[in-house]
Amino acid sequence: MIDLLDGKAVYERLDDLRVARGWTPYELAKRAGVSTSAIYHWRERLTLPSLELLEAVCYALGITVIDFIADEDDTTVLTKEQKELVQLWNALSDDKKKSIINLMKSMQY
Repeated sequence: MIDLLDGKAVYERLDDLRVARGWTPYELAKRAGVSTSAIYHWRERLTLPSLELLEAVCYALGITVIDFIADEDDTTVLTKEQKELVQLWNALSDDKKKSIINLMKSMQY
């Protein structure tokens, strides 16, 4: 399990996840809605992102904060299908997200 107070470990985990997706730091920042300088600041100074920023980055990566801090062998909260849905969701525009939400609401009845 990653120690969220260890800036080096947090950045290395973020970087591993970013590289695994083939993203540049800029792409990660854009997808997460954070500044590129924030990501470089975390790397250079080994400072910690706020929980809010970490959550935004995890969301962009298609994982939960629990998935982020858990070891690969740990049980994660999301199923494979749920992770796929999160990844697909993150790629949608705001208008398309609204359409999907409306479609899902209509299916509840």
